[in-house]
Amino acid sequence: MFRNYKAIGISYKSCPIEIREILSLDEGQAKRLITLIKETTNATELLVLSTCNRTELYYACDQDISIDLIKCLGVAKGLLNIADYQNYFTFWKNDQEAIKHLFDVAMGLEAQVVGDIQISNQVKKAYQWSADEDIAGPFLHRLMHTIFFTNKKVIQETAFRDGAASVSYAATELVGELAGNFIDPKILVLGLGEIGSDVCRNLKDSEYSNIKITNRTIDRAEELALECGFEVTPFEHADEAIKEADIVLSSIGRSTPFITHDFVQSMDVTYKVFIDLAVPRSIEPSVDMIPGALVYNVDNIQNKASKALQKRIEAIPQVEHIITEAIGEFNDWSKEMIVSPTINKLKNALEGIRKEELSRYLKKANDQEAKMLEDVSKSMMQKIMKLPVLQLKAACKRGEAETLIDVLNDLFNLDQQPVEKK
Repeated sequence: MFRNYKAIGISYKSCPIEIREILSLDEGQAKRLITLIKETTNATELLVLSTCNRTELYYACDQDISIDLIKCLGVAKGLLNIADYQNYFTFWKNDQEAIKHLFDVAMGLEAQVVGDIQISNQVKKAYQWSADEDIAGPFLHRLMHTIFFTNKKVIQETAFRDGAASVSYAATELVGELAGNFIDPKILVLGLGEIGSDVCRNLKDSEYSNIKITNRTIDRAEELALECGFEVTPFEHADEAIKEADIVLSSIGRSTPFITHDFVQSMDVTYKVFIDLAVPRSIEPSVDMIPGALVYNVDNIQNKASKALQKRIEAIPQVEHIITEAIGEFNDWSKEMIVSPTINKLKNALEGIRKEELSRYLKKANDQEAKMLEDVSKSMMQKIMKLPVLQLKAACKRGEAETLIDVLNDLFNLDQQPVEKK
């Protein structure tokens, strides 16, 4: 039933940040893309996942429409030259490849920092987009809940998520390495989304006392400042705060850089560090060409949490085993979905026979006799149905369901029987 599930995507493994930021999607763009795909293709069970490390589309369709989806992505992004980026895409052309890849992504096996917990929330957000746009069917609902359950199992049973190995923690470690070049370094965190907030919490117990934060939404900044003990700078004064800071960490989400080459050049910089955690990038790359300005982005931030990372790497075989078991159980469910219509038709056919025969005798029965006949006939029905259902499910696991379905169709003329509507 779902052997037609596929996926396409780009990631940090297949293309540089310069391309990823062009093809990244914010929530509005992702939902426009979903609507466009619904209106122009036969794709169903669609999931659109876009993070700083990847932009991926998962879908079900009898035909391979991957190239059409790339074109839709180009339309959603307003890119006339989307074909120029086609070679950067990876294609997962069958259901097992696509499902396994989604599990690996959602668990953090495919993250730049192995086991990064942020990807779990990003996958949940992508699923919510699908639900909001009414493109998630029974297959995707079951798949995503299986993934969420598997993620909990990984957390509970392995060391894969232990320690503070994440992109935000790696950025914090980088701050620690660079801060030694300053006396009482002035640190500024721009943008308090998920990564920016995590950076603040990682810096909360650090030795640095001169930390300022700023955010478009002042309430969010004040809430985090109270939690971490930092000073809030109003967003309208961000330019002055950048000029004063020694180390600037920016995760501001917008389509064009917030910190530009011309702005930094106008500062007459002696030595200033910029750490860009956003995709699309919030700091213009050419800032790095200005003498005294040093720019890091998400691709060249090195993970410093070596002990935590090593524990996670050692736990990968356990995670793979849990994923394999989860996919096996999901595949069993998916196969059983093939026989579900036949089971419902058989149930309807037998129920029709039961009611027809029962009606012949109920006319002469009193209320007590009628109830007894109803109860007995229903009990017989359940016992009669039990064996065919078990045999059908067993046939699914053996890959022989179609043969048994044909036999039941012939015996009970099920092709003429409507599927029960729930």
